[in-house]
Amino acid sequence: MQYNVIFQPSGRRCEVSQGKTILQVSRESGVDIEAPCGGAGTCGKCKVKVEAGFCNLAPLTGQEKRMLTPEEMVDHFRLACCAKIEGDVLVFVPEQSSSAKQVILETASERQVNLNPAIKKYVVEMEKPTLEDYRDDFRRLKDALIRSYSHLNADIGIDYNVLLTLPDTLRKGKWKVTVTLWQDTEMIAVEPGLVENAYGIAVDIGTTTIAAYLCDLATGKVLKSDSMMNSQVRYGDDVISRISHCMMHDGGLDRMHQMIIDDINALILRLAQAVAISNENIYEMVLVFNTAMHHITLNIDPRYMGSAPFTSAIRMPMNIKARDLGIKIAKSGNIHCLPVEAGFVGADNVSVLIAEEPYKQEKMMLVIDIGTNGEIALGNEDCMMSTSCATGPALEGAQIKHGMRAAPGAIERVKINRATYEPECKVIGEKMDARGICGSGIIDAVAELFKAGMILADGRFNKKLTSPRLQKGADGKQEYVLVWAGQTAIGQDITITQKDIRAVQLAKAALYAGAKILMKKRGVNKVDGVTLAGAFGSYINKESALVIGMFPDCALESITAAGNAAGEGAKLALLDTNKRLEAKEVAAFVQFVETAAEADFQTHFYDAMCFPHAKDAFPHIQQILDGISARS
Repeated sequence: MQYNVIFQPSGRRCEVSQGKTILQVSRESGVDIEAPCGGAGTCGKCKVKVEAGFCNLAPLTGQEKRMLTPEEMVDHFRLACCAKIEGDVLVFVPEQSSSAKQVILETASERQVNLNPAIKKYVVEMEKPTLEDYRDDFRRLKDALIRSYSHLNADIGIDYNVLLTLPDTLRKGKWKVTVTLWQDTEMIAVEPGLVENAYGIAVDIGTTTIAAYLCDLATGKVLKSDSMMNSQVRYGDDVISRISHCMMHDGGLDRMHQMIIDDINALILRLAQAVAISNENIYEMVLVFNTAMHHITLNIDPRYMGSAPFTSAIRMPMNIKARDLGIKIAKSGNIHCLPVEAGFVGADNVSVLIAEEPYKQEKMMLVIDIGTNGEIALGNEDCMMSTSCATGPALEGAQIKHGMRAAPGAIERVKINRATYEPECKVIGEKMDARGICGSGIIDAVAELFKAGMILADGRFNKKLTSPRLQKGADGKQEYVLVWAGQTAIGQDITITQKDIRAVQLAKAALYAGAKILMKKRGVNKVDGVTLAGAFGSYINKESALVIGMFPDCALESITAAGNAAGEGAKLALLDTNKRLEAKEVAAFVQFVETAAEADFQTHFYDAMCFPHAKDAFPHIQQILDGISARS
């Protein structure tokens, strides 16, 4: 039986069958509802209000009774992921539950590039065939290439799709054509006359964000960059949620795979239109991603990634025809995927490493790519080690009461007066009222609360202090008011709760413990420099990150932001095939450590729960910490 579901304020209407949840229907009808946990009922972000037909939903689940307040239940609020439809309903999606367009904090830096792309173009002229010279068209073309360009060898092949149009192309060009070779071994395009244009795209497929760079392969210049949200976020913010969806739903992998391909194709279209070029002149693409995204993008079953020993299907670099993946560049174009390291440390970390090159330095470097899935690399020219850790949900807004992505209305910067305890907040968007707080703001807020002495080293609110900003929430627990209800876009106080602080502690402790174990394995007790990679890592206040102990102590001037280093590495691999060889060597050189399996991981993790740490010294912020100790 079919029932009518109407979503407000969008007015979207749809007919659905009995038993589907409101979240499932919203996804199918294009109504975006926040669900960072992927619909597991654990984040509480998908609250919706049932305006009519509330009796036409299955009864409240135990999960909803735990996540909703008594007032919300009386007011007919439900969790969209739990509420099953049994009749006609009218659903209102509150602003705080709606997925706003994320502001992509994507940066890049100029780097010296050795231009040596896999794609090269060669102009050749041939003699017409005669009764005496009856060589086939392909042999005639190959002979002319080798005669004109002595460095080419006789093993050159031709892509099947190019072969299909070769006879017409040669004659249309009156036996003068431009041949596009991949790695000087295969003809992937033959065009009449002289055609100089050759383009490629480097793509960093993040769990949350996809960033793409359109490059001129003849000059190495980046013509245009663009980025968008990974459409898979509607199925959860973390890779485990994505893997679970693939495993537990019929057609789950196909659906997730197609989402990524559609996103990539949308970016290709936008980039090509922006600079007025044809997709057919984009001959190659380099992809980097974590291992879970690698498998889903390539339509490889990721289920064995979801449990120990987290084995990937393949670690080697891959070259795949664009048409085999449905990627809309030149039909015979190549998709190059950088190698995977191990576990969840994927090609994106290899890409960061070939961009930053810590393996060429004498200094002991700590490189942290802070994203939904955090990757850590430690070492120098003698030895490199890497690991991954789950950091994303809290630092990207999930698991935080008023957390949200970096979208208009999100608090992105926080300062707290240490005398009055009054906050000063910077909101994304021109003259916008706050509707939540994003990752950089969360880190600032926790660091500022600690610096002001409002929370103690163990993360608890300081009960010795009194301030109008400190109040008890609906759960009876202490919270700090960043913005009063009358000044917000959501009509309620935006607060930092005790639970929020615990979530930040868990995320930063995972990062710190991972770094600490790598340092122990490497036999060092300090690092000479810290590089924060990733858009999020570039945007956080490095002093705030150090104050809360997100990574081991280091001089502030030795902490640098590398921008989207994974995207930078992908560009380098697109423009220089030597970087691809380097990436393969680096992936083999780096020693992967499954830090969570180490016997002392829990000890390191527990110690790192404190701000900045239970035992480790932080001399570079000691003056700040001394002031906190004196007040508390």
